[in-house]
Amino acid sequence: MVKVYLLLAALFGASGVALGAFGAHGLRGKVAEPLLEAYKTGVQYQMIHALALLAVALLIQNWGDRLSLTLSGAFFVFGMVFFSGSLYALALGGPRWLGPITPIGGSLMIAGWLALFIAAASTPK
Repeated sequence: MVKVYLLLAALFGASGVALGAFGAHGLRGKVAEPLLEAYKTGVQYQMIHALALLAVALLIQNWGDRLSLTLSGAFFVFGMVFFSGSLYALALGGPRWLGPITPIGGSLMIAGWLALFIAAASTPK
């Protein structure tokens, strides 16, 4: 899982920078301000969780492939896709039914942090 999570962290980080630049330069004045703010929130959370995923990969490398760490990484990945992805889609005119997907993504991110807490709490070092 180390390599998969490292690759995904790099991909989410790079795409987060690109999406942030697109939002700052390509969307300003083209979408309503509340939608632009939602888009920015998606970018912010994607970048934070890309770094969190990088940390999970490094912890797996250091502490071993534990279920709690593997779950933490998976929750972060799916959380980014659901949370940030739904905000991007909504800001770009996607269907309104995507709105309820956003809190599911947020819940997955929270689950990722709780799984990371469990991994840290169960580490004897």
